[in-house]
Amino acid sequence: MILTCPACQTRYEVDAAKFPPQGRDVRCARCGEVWHAMGLDMAPTPPPPPAWEPEAPREEVYAQPDARDPEPQNDDYGYTEPVAPPEPKQWLRKLGLMAGWAGLVAVVLVIGVAASVYRQQVVDAWPKTATLYSKLGMKVNASGLDIRNIQYNEAPQDGQLVLTVTGALTNVTNRELPVPQIRVGLVDSDKRELYHWTFAPDVMTLRPGQSTRFVTRLSNPPEQAANAEVRFAKAGE
Repeated sequence: MILTCPACQTRYEVDAAKFPPQGRDVRCARCGEVWHAMGLDMAPTPPPPPAWEPEAPREEVYAQPDARDPEPQNDDYGYTEPVAPPEPKQWLRKLGLMAGWAGLVAVVLVIGVAASVYRQQVVDAWPKTATLYSKLGMKVNASGLDIRNIQYNEAPQDGQLVLTVTGALTNVTNRELPVPQIRVGLVDSDKRELYHWTFAPDVMTLRPGQSTRFVTRLSNPPEQAANAEVRFAKAGE
């Protein structure tokens, strides 16, 4: 143990065992200075803590398989067939897709059936659709008036042959309609028109669902006439 005089800086080597931990007074042999010198603490002094401590390594934990999962089955040759992980939501997606397509097909079928069954009402609301129905081979009445129960009769009257054509007009719409002129054409066996005439029915309009009878006559019709065609007259006829 080394002691240094605080006055003259003289150094002394002394036995540390003679100094208790709480210290004792000593005198400098050179200048006579007296001071209190502390003894040495014999307990080992722990080293100062480092400025930083390295981070402890992380322990990697691996998930363990569920004990309820079945063990893979080996075949006779010791080969394990790999099993793809189940996808529980895949069948739900397929089911939803199939349901969507089925719903779309059902809607299309319902619209198609309704458009076919109620085509007259559709044409009444949108007259231009009559052309589309005609191209699809569906019979529609673009005018909204139906000519029904047509009958022909030839009989002599006042010394001449008279052709009488009768029938009925029916309003098949839900609104009142004007009644146009009716055209009667006489054709031969080859469908060639021989003669035609037009006439106006007794009523000018028909209410929804209303019907009216019509009668028209022609004296001395062509002898080659085999049939008569009755329809509504077009403009200019």
